[in-house]
Amino acid sequence: MYAQFEQQPAAPAPARAEAFTFGEPVPVTDLADFLYTGCWMMNARWYEPPIDLPALAKMYRATAHHGSGLQVKRNILSRSFIPHPLLGRRAFRELVTDYLVFGNAYLEQVRGQLGRLLDLRPARAKYVRRGTEVGQFWWVTNWQLPNEFERDSVIHLLEPDINQEIYGVPDYLGAMQSILLNENATLFRRKYYLNGSHAGFVMYVSDAAQNQEDIDAMREALKNSKGVGNFRNLFLHSPNGKKDGVQIIPISEVAAKDEFANIKNTTRDDTLAGHRVPPQLMGIIPNNTGGFGDIEKAARVFVTNELEPLQAVFEEINDIVGERVVRFRPYDLSGTADERLPME
Repeated sequence: MYAQFEQQPAAPAPARAEAFTFGEPVPVTDLADFLYTGCWMMNARWYEPPIDLPALAKMYRATAHHGSGLQVKRNILSRSFIPHPLLGRRAFRELVTDYLVFGNAYLEQVRGQLGRLLDLRPARAKYVRRGTEVGQFWWVTNWQLPNEFERDSVIHLLEPDINQEIYGVPDYLGAMQSILLNENATLFRRKYYLNGSHAGFVMYVSDAAQNQEDIDAMREALKNSKGVGNFRNLFLHSPNGKKDGVQIIPISEVAAKDEFANIKNTTRDDTLAGHRVPPQLMGIIPNNTGGFGDIEKAARVFVTNELEPLQAVFEEINDIVGERVVRFRPYDLSGTADERLPME
């Protein structure tokens, strides 16, 4: 007769030390969509811009401060612009917006059969490509079906780039990381609130007085606290419980609140620095008791240092056309300037 022995489970392997790393630091946004690629030839007919233009277009309204920083420049320039029969107010606003967002602006010269200039028509910078031949430009909404502009009919204004001279690049590229981080922080907080899981802690129960029914009841109560708009209080009664038998361990929820405000404020300041726009012109409330200073002085310095050089860029159109199409009235905060000056 053989003795039957119950097979014993194998003893677990002893724990051992393990070393590992988390890899190199990776930025929240690695600028893959905006990677500067340089100008490269497409089908031997036109050059592609060094920055992805559709990505710049999407980023235009990514944050309130980025879009407003561009819009305040456009609005002041449009207010001081004197319309011309060849270039009206709406066309000028379109031209300025393209230049500020993409660093490029294009005007198509529409001429009659006798060569007389009839109109200056803005062409969307997002879809215009510079051809490989002199004076050649293409309209490319679909790279398989491009349309060529009439030779030497397009005026190209650009923000100079230090790496090439075919296309311009916007001068806010240095603030792009902060702009995207600001957007990411906002999206993260929206997802947090939409998710509805606001417990933000670990409930650790080690009290021997608790029975399984009590544990199940606590688990059900925690589950019911999840949902959109649910901020519910929980009550726990533990007779004869010991100190620290039930512990609430926060999971960085409080720190997340403070970090969100810090990220938003820091990235906001970086964005305004990239646009060089005074904060008082953006409606920002100062954190210090002294405020930002005289808003009128800040506006005049801003116009002198930032917008008058931009006006000079658009006055290059006059040199190309041979006529004073672009004119600006002096900047005036009183609101008494005559905005209906006769058009040339």
